[in-house]
Amino acid sequence: MKVVALVSGGKDSCYAMMKCIQYGHQIVAVANLLPADDLVDELDSYMYQTVGHQIIVSYAECMGVPLFRRRIQGSTRHHKLSYQRTPGDEVEDMFILLNEVKKQIPSITAVSSGAIASDYQRLRVESVCSRLGLVSLAYLWKQDQSLLLQEMITNEIMAITVKVAAMGLDPAKHLGKEIAFLEPYLHKLKDLYGINVCGEGGEYETLTLDCPLFQNARIMLDDFQVVLHSSDSIAPVGVLHPLKFHLESKQSNSLSGNNKTNDLCRENISSIFEVQGVNLEECKAPGEPGPEVNDLIEVSSHRLHLSKTEKDTTFSICCWLQDTSGPSTGLQGDLKLILRQIELQLEGCGLGWEHVLYIHLYISDMDQFSQANETYVRFITQDKCPFGVPSRSTIELPLIQAGLGRAYIEVLVANDQSKRVLHVQSISCWAPSCIGPYSQATLHKEMLHMAGQLGLDPPTMTLCDGGSTAELQSALQNSEAIAKCFNCSISTSAILFVVYCSTNIPLDERPKIHDNLDTFAKQLKLSHLDKGTKPEVLDPIFLYILVPDLPKRALVEIKPILYVPETVETPEETSCQLSSIVAPSSFGFQPADWPDSCIQKCVIPGKICAVVLSITSVVAMKICSDSMNADWSNNNHQNSLTESQMKRISRFCIFLLNKTIIENDFSWKDTMSLRLYFPPNLHVPLETLSNLFADGFKELDQMNGGSKVGGKPIFNLVPVLGAGISAACTNDIITCELFAGKS
Repeated sequence: MKVVALVSGGKDSCYAMMKCIQYGHQIVAVANLLPADDLVDELDSYMYQTVGHQIIVSYAECMGVPLFRRRIQGSTRHHKLSYQRTPGDEVEDMFILLNEVKKQIPSITAVSSGAIASDYQRLRVESVCSRLGLVSLAYLWKQDQSLLLQEMITNEIMAITVKVAAMGLDPAKHLGKEIAFLEPYLHKLKDLYGINVCGEGGEYETLTLDCPLFQNARIMLDDFQVVLHSSDSIAPVGVLHPLKFHLESKQSNSLSGNNKTNDLCRENISSIFEVQGVNLEECKAPGEPGPEVNDLIEVSSHRLHLSKTEKDTTFSICCWLQDTSGPSTGLQGDLKLILRQIELQLEGCGLGWEHVLYIHLYISDMDQFSQANETYVRFITQDKCPFGVPSRSTIELPLIQAGLGRAYIEVLVANDQSKRVLHVQSISCWAPSCIGPYSQATLHKEMLHMAGQLGLDPPTMTLCDGGSTAELQSALQNSEAIAKCFNCSISTSAILFVVYCSTNIPLDERPKIHDNLDTFAKQLKLSHLDKGTKPEVLDPIFLYILVPDLPKRALVEIKPILYVPETVETPEETSCQLSSIVAPSSFGFQPADWPDSCIQKCVIPGKICAVVLSITSVVAMKICSDSMNADWSNNNHQNSLTESQMKRISRFCIFLLNKTIIENDFSWKDTMSLRLYFPPNLHVPLETLSNLFADGFKELDQMNGGSKVGGKPIFNLVPVLGAGISAACTNDIITCELFAGKS
């Protein structure tokens, strides 16, 4: 990509440019914001470093690229972490500056910044980029500061301190010193006082005088003045005010003379652009909803299908359209209808998209993923979700084969605004970016719902080489990076791993997937123990789903759900074996000695109950022993199921789920989501399957009032090519995934 780099003159923005080049991008312009008054060194700004701005004018000459500058006219007016367009705010100066760069150089598609740890700055850069349709590149984001400082020095960034404001840093002693000289002392101050060695806490600021990017010349500071802003005896504050500097040529043909003074640099006005004025033009964000979205869309009742769990505080809504023989509206048409219907359902509850925690987006053809996104972003926008956009996973499913149209959506909704969202849109070395209105993870009521993670290399956003196991390893590393942002780990806090496996995985590779996942988690847990971290005692459960395709033609996608306690106490977790407590008998079933592999559960007493129930052919034979034929022993069960057998199986699923939640002191009223995965070649019509389970829950209501079905089903029927507790064996007849939580 062609990149405009935001530069403050500091070491971080320069090293960020170097990382852009390392990952194959081209720096074609630099942009800088400076005070309105040249004599002012520093502004009271949360966004911009301005100390040393007098020298930035030389960067165009040193690098051989145009420099765009704008004098800051705004101030800090929007104080919340997540930024929204605010007239008169200093962020709007950045928007005006970058908008002009984009007009002058239309080929630019990305913006580089040196953000390392500041969410405040990163979110504002991302907001501006989103409005301009540009990609944010932040290759230093979340990197270890000690390693970063060493890398900068090793890669020949020659930067001096131009501001100090921390305990142990003396303006008289430490201003004007090179970072290579100060590095050992900065680490000493880190050990003594906990400072950020890269100065991310405002401990110090730097000015780069030379680096490999400066191909034409280096900056020579001839004279400066130390200005003391605060004479505090513990942490005095001082800045370096440049008085005189010149450029020293690196190439004899790059400058007309060996040295050029700062006055002569200003004569090269063709490479320096002063961006003036106020931009009165509204920049429409990509995917902003058009007027047709707000029109009421009517759908015939026989086509529209909805399900909703009954929990008042956190519940799921699922919507799909029954396929018809009439003319098709295509995936985008189906998706628009479904999103609008969910929107209406939310409005009926007095809620909106901002209350959605997570979205499962199922589509019939991954080749139309971009078209699906075009429709998706017309409904779910950052403007509609001021507290953070929902996390999301996108999967291709055999929807048409199951008679479910071309799109199918499930949303997890909370009736409060206590969610905490992690949404990093910048491409970095940290974890894959989420460019657009979906986030990496959403934390709500101690449950961390993580977006589906592919085996992407974060800085390049391409799938790693090496097949399914390599992709799985990368996806797990990306998941761990996200978990760390919430002070937890997938190795110690995971409740459930859902692993989507593409049919493109060779059969001989599938058995390795669970082994690799288990090995990674154990090694990660040991590393936490070595560091003295006390892990939560959680033993996660696993569900493997076989699907036709995944985004980017990935082979594997993982979707972890984690428990993140609000207190530091270690939660007690129940065993994954059935307890000895006996639930009331239902449907004529007795608490028999069912195979241990039939059910997995992870229960945090009084808080969370996660259950995966796997109905294999072995279990089905036991349930329907009086009506099964010999073909079942040869794995031909999908060709011989009758409606009466399927009824028996549906009642058993409800019985065992009911038994499990009651024994663990939960009820159906606590259910947040219940998915029933089935293969389309079950040869039981979808409507029949839905009615069997709906009738089963009504019977349970009549027997003990446990499920409270209400007007809509509380379950989602999800067609998959296969499912099971092992990637090597995804031949379940029915797989149930239930999540319950106490308010």
